[in-house]
Amino acid sequence: MIYSILFYIAGASLIIWGIAHLFPTLSVVRGFGNISDDNKRIVYMEWITEGITLLFMGVLVFILTFFGDPGSTLQKALFTAIIVMLIMMSVLSLFTGFKINFLPFKLCPVIFTVSAILLLIGLILS
Repeated sequence: MIYSILFYIAGASLIIWGIAHLFPTLSVVRGFGNISDDNKRIVYMEWITEGITLLFMGVLVFILTFFGDPGSTLQKALFTAIIVMLIMMSVLSLFTGFKINFLPFKLCPVIFTVSAILLLIGLILS
């Protein structure tokens, strides 16, 4: 049962961080100053894509935890895929956003890694 709590904490952190990505999108794009419309669209697309990806993974964790069969092959495979994605996003964030002197960018790899660890521990315990 403790594994479910770990899954829900990881899922909630992903959902919250995904929402946190969506709200400041307009101000982030404005922060780039006078850039072309194409570049603005790219920043919008990338910023929103990461937020939606995080929301999707968080919701998927909740669905798998609530409706899934603990320890089933499907649940393990999907959680493993989410863990791998989070690790890849964490590495990407370490080499890009972590170098920016703005705290929320530095939090991304921490949140992604902690969520992946919670899911991994939950998988081991389930």
